[in-house]
Amino acid sequence: MAACAMLVAVESDRTALDAAGDAELLGAVADGDRGDPLRELYRRYASRVYGLGVQLLSDRGLAEELVQETFVRVWRNAGRFDPARGSPATFIFTIARRLAIDLWRRPSSRPIEIDPPLPSEDHVDRLVVGLGVRDALDSLTEPHRQVLELSYRDHLKQGEIAEKLGIPLGTVKTRTYHALRSLRSALEERGIHG
Repeated sequence: MAACAMLVAVESDRTALDAAGDAELLGAVADGDRGDPLRELYRRYASRVYGLGVQLLSDRGLAEELVQETFVRVWRNAGRFDPARGSPATFIFTIARRLAIDLWRRPSSRPIEIDPPLPSEDHVDRLVVGLGVRDALDSLTEPHRQVLELSYRDHLKQGEIAEKLGIPLGTVKTRTYHALRSLRSALEERGIHG
């Protein structure tokens, strides 16, 4: 049990360090260092922004444009990042969400023969929250993520998870308890409540 608590503490510290590291990178960009910190932020977030773009815009070319424009705006607006208002991920995805809506509204972005409706704010918000939840899940240790995914994605009961993984039921219960605590903390760090 103490080992699980220690793993939870280490994982929580790693997630906090990642967010703190992202905040430091944004601070360095805001202070005028446009090289390595911006490249590192791009490395950490570009694929997720691209995924958001594909989901929102249904066009890979526009998704690529979204990534490029998002990081230009991050470069220009890094000084506006306020950790009291949200995590670095929230700051970056808010920029991306606004840009995606602008890109969608641009007449040259839409096919001439079809004029599909603009994604609703609610739909965009759900996608951004979904990306945040996926990011929070990815920050968990493999054993913790595994029990949560088997439980919620595969709809397995704890006894079925124990059988599938070949571990005692008590271990599944302990992992689930600590996984949920770690997930809640990771979600709060990303500004996702509820």
